[in-house]
Amino acid sequence: MLEMIGVGPFITIPILLAKMNGPQAILGWVLGALVALCDGMVWAELGAAMPGTGGPYHYLSEAYGPLRLGRLMSFLFIWQTIFLAPLSIASGAVGFAQYARFLAKDMSPSTEKLLAIGVCLAITALLYRDIRSVGRLTVVMWVVVVGTVLWITIVGLLHFDPARVLSFPPGAFTPSRAFFFGLGGATLIAMYDYGGYNNVCFFAGEVRRPEKVIPLSILLSIVAVAFFYLTMNVTIIGVVPWQEAIKSTAIVSDFVQRIYGGRAAAIVTILVLWTTLASVFALLLGVSRVPYAAAVDGRFFPAFGRLHPTKNFPSFSVVFIGVSSALACLLTLDTLINSLIVIQVLIQFIAQVFAVTLIRRNRPDMERPFQMPLYPFTSAVAFLGWLYILLASGWNYIGAGFLLLILGILAYLWHARRAGDWPYTPAERGAP
Repeated sequence: MLEMIGVGPFITIPILLAKMNGPQAILGWVLGALVALCDGMVWAELGAAMPGTGGPYHYLSEAYGPLRLGRLMSFLFIWQTIFLAPLSIASGAVGFAQYARFLAKDMSPSTEKLLAIGVCLAITALLYRDIRSVGRLTVVMWVVVVGTVLWITIVGLLHFDPARVLSFPPGAFTPSRAFFFGLGGATLIAMYDYGGYNNVCFFAGEVRRPEKVIPLSILLSIVAVAFFYLTMNVTIIGVVPWQEAIKSTAIVSDFVQRIYGGRAAAIVTILVLWTTLASVFALLLGVSRVPYAAAVDGRFFPAFGRLHPTKNFPSFSVVFIGVSSALACLLTLDTLINSLIVIQVLIQFIAQVFAVTLIRRNRPDMERPFQMPLYPFTSAVAFLGWLYILLASGWNYIGAGFLLLILGILAYLWHARRAGDWPYTPAERGAP
């Protein structure tokens, strides 16, 4: 839950409303919860069956291994990470700059971009050292996040006006192409905010009784956070009319200002800024270790396995992802979020849904402590949900995602040829 509740809800409400031009966009939260729940069962089954640290890197390798695609699929997971991490970090930095404008109302758009870039570079500089533990920072950060969300939700309930939430524009629910794509776009934004329910799978090797804890952790967190998000979003729209909220770049600040005035709004803005900065710090700290670990195993480009000569941290990986994040800040928040989800759907999420079927078919000997109910209906809903989100994202994003996938395959073939890996192993070349 702490991984799921971050800066996302504070910056995406206006984007969500804009997807359907009205409060009916809240349906995206409901549909997103259904997709997240079914996809969560995919993660729960795989995570409980293969509880070693590494998550999808391990699942994809195991599922597609008999098809001799395991190494390619695990490589593509790391490949997407070096693109997804900058997009995710940049989305937080751009959100930081947008909220900062609430305190510095004369800030120009170019200054806002420079501030977002500066956040990424500053965090990179802070992480260019030996950091043994950020445990206290993480605990304090999430206490602030949860406290802020509770404050917003309780205040919203006390000042809630149902008429604002139910002020739908004409034809809001008329079946049409615009409704189909609008709901898909709203669901995509919701999935960005739900992201994180799978986090336990990345350190499953350190979890006690993973066969029980992993499924419960995933499924309970999705249900709880879905309720939390839906309540918070509805209460905010019940205070700030959606016609105003859709234009906001700091919706939580505008919400608090409407009730308590400018001083309270400045306080909540500072809380959001601090939370965003801390979350970007923690995110870069964690994701910079993923390509490093793969490179050390010989599964990714060796440069990412470089350690600082004296401070013993993955220096190349930190700098690469940090600088890439700064460059990604030149994109809009909507573009960052859409690209982030589309790349994951194309390269990882859909492949992982099929991984459950492949594991069941090819590895009947593997113990599966948790088996998703109503299989294969559950995994089919997850697949169709991701496919719907993908189609509704637009052909520009789909085309860019496929281009990245093709480049990833070419990069793997180049790396495999140099390393003598599949499909360039001696056996594959016909050697005795």
